[in-house]
Amino acid sequence: MANVIKIKRGLDIHLRGTAANVILEGKPSETYAVLPASFHGIVPKVVVKPGDKVKAGTTVMTDKNKPEIKLVSPVSGEVTAVNRGDKRKLLSIVIKPDTGTTDYIAFGAKDVKALSSQEVKESLLEAGLWPFIKQRPFDIVASPADTPRDIYLSTFYSAPLAPDFSYIVRGREDDFQTGLDVMNKLTGGKVYVGIRRGAKLPLKGVEVIEVEGPHPAANVSVLINHTKPINKGETIWTVSPDNLITIGALFNKGIADFSRLVAVTGSETTERGYIRTIAGCTIRSLVQGKVMEGVDKVRLISGNVLTGVRVSKDDYLLASDNQITAIPEGDNDHDFLGWALPGLNKFSVSRTFLSWLMGKKKEYVIDARIRGGKRAMIMSNEYDKVFPMDIYPEFLLKAIITFDIDKMENLGIYEVAPEDFALCEFVDTSKIELQEIVRSGLDLLYKEMN
Repeated sequence: MANVIKIKRGLDIHLRGTAANVILEGKPSETYAVLPASFHGIVPKVVVKPGDKVKAGTTVMTDKNKPEIKLVSPVSGEVTAVNRGDKRKLLSIVIKPDTGTTDYIAFGAKDVKALSSQEVKESLLEAGLWPFIKQRPFDIVASPADTPRDIYLSTFYSAPLAPDFSYIVRGREDDFQTGLDVMNKLTGGKVYVGIRRGAKLPLKGVEVIEVEGPHPAANVSVLINHTKPINKGETIWTVSPDNLITIGALFNKGIADFSRLVAVTGSETTERGYIRTIAGCTIRSLVQGKVMEGVDKVRLISGNVLTGVRVSKDDYLLASDNQITAIPEGDNDHDFLGWALPGLNKFSVSRTFLSWLMGKKKEYVIDARIRGGKRAMIMSNEYDKVFPMDIYPEFLLKAIITFDIDKMENLGIYEVAPEDFALCEFVDTSKIELQEIVRSGLDLLYKEMN
């Protein structure tokens, strides 16, 4: 019988624009990009130049500090650009795909159960799939030299307008199970898998945990905190379920297949569903003809509205994202009398508006405005109401701001990632960028301890 975790603190934000479980037709992506920003903790070193021909699975960059970690091309074609920013920071490697069939490097199908842990690691490193595995503490790409205490993943999403993983995995259950077998080879401990309470997903060789409650119930940090919290000196690994399918496909098919389903969501879309594409495609190929035209400015987000990245149509889908969200920008909206009106169509956590009488399932259209001014952090326990972990978020954030290492360790810095503070940031009356604070704190702590 599976363990059960019941989450009471949290917040479900019901937005208009959930993706229907249908396949939509997307536009062909004229180019693809490998973005080092998708893999935090890697210091990229480019090993290709414009004009080079590549196959899907060809190494295009490595990690300067750990050269065995590679990032590879998701498609076959020609490298057209190596884009850099300030101080020659690498932004992207752009590849123009071949027309017709994709040419893959053949890594060879393998029986995971017959391989050793080292052989599994070497296969993942060779095919460029290792960067999909992240570690706690620090929420960075895992080090191949480490052996994790345990590995955690969640098989559902609870963020606003999140995709339906049961639809994404349909037809690829074998790849997903093979991915779980791979994870079992990489740890001497257990592989913990979180599922939505009542879900029917046949899983073998793992510790299944049923989770019930509002967002962030799907975050792996919640699983960690409610099962075996991390102690100083311990390391655990995490992987997203979509990337686990890609890992499983490597061993079943012998190729680095970066194809995936991406959900098109948001109130400003004209079609909502899933597009079959390849990681690193252009945003334009996903939203062309599916976003409202002739209306006020629309904000496009790679990912969900809480943790995603603002993008334009000329940008590229981040490697681990499986969702595009379109919401109103809100620049030209001006509310008459503001909060003084009943606000039947306005979302409010504090029940400022009468909309809370409309029921918890009412869908809202929320734009990208901050709706407030920046001020000092207010110790009003508003973070605690949406933070379902045995951690004091306000005190941890203050310890991070002052970079008090002892307090950060005692208050649970090793267990968290920036995404865990997304809801705190949403309800924060001070409009502080909490995720950015946590990210900078984790980076500084990593540098201090390495």
